[in-house]
Amino acid sequence: MHKTTPTYPASLVWLRRDMRTEDNAALYHALKHSQRVWCVFVLDSTILDALPRADRRVEFIQASLLDVYEQLRALGRANGHDGVGLLVLQGDPVQAIPALAQQLGVQAVFANHDDEPYAQQRDAQVRGHLAHHGVVFNTFKDHVIFERQEVLTQAGRPFTVFTPYKNAWMKALQPYHLKAYPVERYAQALAPLPAQPVALPHTTVHTGVPSLQAMGFEPTNLRDLHIRTGSRGAKALVEDFASRIELYNQTRDFPAVKGPSYLSVHLRFGTVSIRELARLAYPMHLQGMAGATTWLNELVWRDFYHQIMANFPHAMDRAFKPEYDAIHWASGKTAQTLFDAWCEGRTGYPLVDAAMRQLNHTGYMHNRLRMVTASFLTKDLGIDWRWGERYFAEKLIDFDLAANNGGWQWAASSGCDAQPYFRIFNPTNQSEKFDAQGKFIRRYVPELAGLPDKAIHAPWLAKPIDLQAAGVALGTHYPLPVVDHAQAREATLARYAVVKKTA
Repeated sequence: MHKTTPTYPASLVWLRRDMRTEDNAALYHALKHSQRVWCVFVLDSTILDALPRADRRVEFIQASLLDVYEQLRALGRANGHDGVGLLVLQGDPVQAIPALAQQLGVQAVFANHDDEPYAQQRDAQVRGHLAHHGVVFNTFKDHVIFERQEVLTQAGRPFTVFTPYKNAWMKALQPYHLKAYPVERYAQALAPLPAQPVALPHTTVHTGVPSLQAMGFEPTNLRDLHIRTGSRGAKALVEDFASRIELYNQTRDFPAVKGPSYLSVHLRFGTVSIRELARLAYPMHLQGMAGATTWLNELVWRDFYHQIMANFPHAMDRAFKPEYDAIHWASGKTAQTLFDAWCEGRTGYPLVDAAMRQLNHTGYMHNRLRMVTASFLTKDLGIDWRWGERYFAEKLIDFDLAANNGGWQWAASSGCDAQPYFRIFNPTNQSEKFDAQGKFIRRYVPELAGLPDKAIHAPWLAKPIDLQAAGVALGTHYPLPVVDHAQAREATLARYAVVKKTA
């Protein structure tokens, strides 16, 4: 639509998972093709009403909205317009967006793509309501480098295995795909907020960015954790990671080391542009920097899971490989008891417990540990991957449906990638390999801090004298293992045998 879009007298930009003004596709196109532009963010009651009243994601969103508001004000002032800002609504977007479009008298609404099943349904309804009133709904790619069916197999089908997808992704990539959208060039089209307060049916119209309390939520420990919010927080993290990216391939798997970028929450909410991050990594990759190549692969994984979600939406609540839905997972009170122990970090496996406690306390979990804990739940405890997926969805500050689902199905071997079902992580070996000195375990499982490095990975095998010296009574201060890994492995192989029969 780049060349054929008419000039609209007035347009509305609906920000969703793109909480920034810089390098924002929808905002750029709206400003370029409109005489006046307003921006709105809807606190979606369909999503928010189901959340606990203290949720780090909501606090991150609220802080990031303040940042967006200031970005818009600064852009307005730079172009001689005072009073530019962000409209913040709370309610159902299906009602709120068409109603606001009518009240503002716009001819078009601009937004960036969101391929989550709920978002697709919501956007289809919004599009219909807008069309009924003669308003155009223009949407753009912004959240990924390649989306939907931009990268296909030679047979013209979506990829279902990562490595061939990555190779095709790399081959398709051109400098054009990484160019930033120059929003500032057209920012003179930003319009001051309406002089008269907006009133909409069944929708709360906030004056400015509401407080958490005004949104119906309570503060969390987000500030205590020093989690950086908004685009300013993202920029600081990008600068920090740029100084470490060269070593990323060597440090990324060790949870006690500052190896990751910590940008996942910013990618999730769009407080940083994916194009900016790819522009950072790609030239270094071409120069042969292993750390940058490894990190660029992670960005490709993200695109891969998003195109899986767009092309195979059934996988968001069922196994990608249908034969894996035949597995009989553990159920009943025993399964619930084991699941509760996993959730609360009481499995008796220190690395698993440390990881779950990190998640519960911070809303973040190191990527290596996401694999370890997911493998443990599905293949040591024999519990349906969807239980774990839902728990991560509730707790992760960077929760992203496509990546979370992809990661869980990878661990359960039910996903799209060629992952054999008999690959089962040994939690003790993982602990010894990636937290050899027990630094991460000691941080989150302090009751084991006094154990020697070699004993901390499997306390049930520790010498009685070491346990006594550390003040650890197994079963009292720290639980005995809820399962025996070797026995659980055999049970998993038997459980997964049904896959061979139905395949």
